[in-house]
Amino acid sequence: MNKRKICVVITARPSYARVKTALTAINEHPDLELQLVVAGSALLDRYGNAVNVIEEDGFEITEKVYNVLEGETPTAMAKTTGLALMELSNVFYNLQPDVVVSIADRFETIATSIAASYQNIPLAHIQGGEVTGNIDEKVRHANTKLADIHLVASRDARERVIKMGEDPAYVINTGCPSIDLAKEVLENQKLGFDPVEKYGGVGDIDDWEKEGYLVVMQHPVTTEYEASKEHVLETLKAVDVLNMPTFWFWPNVDAGADGTSNAIRTFRELKNPKNIRFFKNMEPEDFLRLIKNAKVLVGNSSVGIRESSYLGIPVVNIGTRQHGRKRGKNVIDCGYDQKEIEQAIEKHVEHGHYESEYIYGDGMAGVKIAETLATIPLRFHKTITY
Repeated sequence: MNKRKICVVITARPSYARVKTALTAINEHPDLELQLVVAGSALLDRYGNAVNVIEEDGFEITEKVYNVLEGETPTAMAKTTGLALMELSNVFYNLQPDVVVSIADRFETIATSIAASYQNIPLAHIQGGEVTGNIDEKVRHANTKLADIHLVASRDARERVIKMGEDPAYVINTGCPSIDLAKEVLENQKLGFDPVEKYGGVGDIDDWEKEGYLVVMQHPVTTEYEASKEHVLETLKAVDVLNMPTFWFWPNVDAGADGTSNAIRTFRELKNPKNIRFFKNMEPEDFLRLIKNAKVLVGNSSVGIRESSYLGIPVVNIGTRQHGRKRGKNVIDCGYDQKEIEQAIEKHVEHGHYESEYIYGDGMAGVKIAETLATIPLRFHKTITY
């Protein structure tokens, strides 16, 4: 029996953490062969090049696709997606995979789905059926309608995908692979490394081990991209006033990233904060250990909703980017307002960590995904059912 060739496309640094355990399980499955394609911002140093981390973890990259167009505007996003579609079409034609895997909802992932679907290659989609804000909301559900196999992360998500007319036999609740990594961290919570010594970064940060620290990860919102500078300045001012040691991560490549980056650079030049260290990227496990040992995670990343609910990390979720996504008791939502952000952080610091909630899986998603891809009957056509 020939092994099924599973082509997984990673287009951004967070996507690797989303599927790392699934990649391992596919690699180790006797009936599967992994084809790993790395594309988009995952290849760029500016956004935390994920290639070194992927290769250090023992994965062989089959193809690299450079497709990011400079500009960080909605038009640049559209053209970046178009370039990805052209390049990935050739990649799939050459690799001839049995299944292509598209991950979640980033704007460029629609290119993976189209390139596979139009070439009659069965498409598996991870993390469909969830509700959120941003352009991601449209892209996620478009990926669902193009996909043949749905590897969802929660019971609610499975119900939504079925309501969209998908065949229940092809909608599998595997849980989220990122929870697999969180499970490992929960079993061994010690930080175990010095972030400054291991990853460098820029800026000052003193006594973070003694005083405790915040972690900030705030991305632009594509539907509000013109206000991205104003939005992140409110967070910067709140963190400055609180004067707690803070590890701050650079934004992703979405429209508005220039405004977010400009705000950070301008704030650093004018204020020269002594409590903030800025980073581009970390290995997934290191990042999860960093936030697990933090007093509060601040910003609008999905890690605040997904992994943090499992790890019980206090989260201040700012703005609309995660609108509608199911969250745990560990999350306080607030607007783009300095005072609101300050008060939410202070409330969480006083409360401390929360009990784990198992909204997005039990920590075995990678194995479930690999087994599904190895055994499910493959097809590249479907008829809507209601």
